[in-house]
Amino acid sequence: MKQRGIDRFSGKRVWVIGASSGIGEACANALLAQGAKVALSSRRVERLNAIAAQAQADQALVIPLDVTNDDQFHGAYQTLLNTWGGIDLLLFVSGMYIPLRADDFEIQAAEQTIEANLLGPMRAVALVLPEMLKAHAGHIAIVGSVAGYSGLPKALAYGPSKAGIINFCETLYYDLLPEGVSVHMISPGFVATEATAQNDFEMPALISAAQAATEILGGIQRGEFDIHFPKRFSRFLKLLRILPYPLYFWIVRRFVKI
Repeated sequence: MKQRGIDRFSGKRVWVIGASSGIGEACANALLAQGAKVALSSRRVERLNAIAAQAQADQALVIPLDVTNDDQFHGAYQTLLNTWGGIDLLLFVSGMYIPLRADDFEIQAAEQTIEANLLGPMRAVALVLPEMLKAHAGHIAIVGSVAGYSGLPKALAYGPSKAGIINFCETLYYDLLPEGVSVHMISPGFVATEATAQNDFEMPALISAAQAATEILGGIQRGEFDIHFPKRFSRFLKLLRILPYPLYFWIVRRFVKI
């Protein structure tokens, strides 16, 4: 049994959470170019308005949102229901990255990371699921990271938050496949964004946000559950996760110069 893809995005109702920059902005622009109706959400309203200004009339809907605020979430989704009657695709891209190591570990930074990167997507899914289950249709796509595959340097909170996304998506897929609702787990490698600009180390196989958007939307159209890229990097990390720990830690220390 294979889950459904999306033949084309034209006319589809898509809620992009985290649309104001990076991968989210690139996905929003690509969806608008393909004729989708796109709800744009993030905290930075001025950036959302700039994206919406390039769209056709009534094609874009700006809905400000802080993914850690339950009341804003409920209000945002009610606006969508009132305006469009529902959505065909939830694309959750929003996230935060604070580099953390054990010698500089801050619990407040860890809590903020988990709140945004793990509980944020869970809030969104909890809102959209009832209508999708009633319709036995719809798509849920969540952007995690290859950092969730296994422990990596400077990711003491970010990595666990993304590992949680992998587990969450796997369980969603298992539960929702018989219900006709598709789940897409998206695991990018290094993408040139405001978040990765913080990194002070060489990022292998770095790609642009536009390239990431092409990979994501193509995977969703094909109905893929595990959308990971760039393949030359993500496949290497998938291999690492199945190696014995002594070998895994040796390779990470040898090749990850951080």
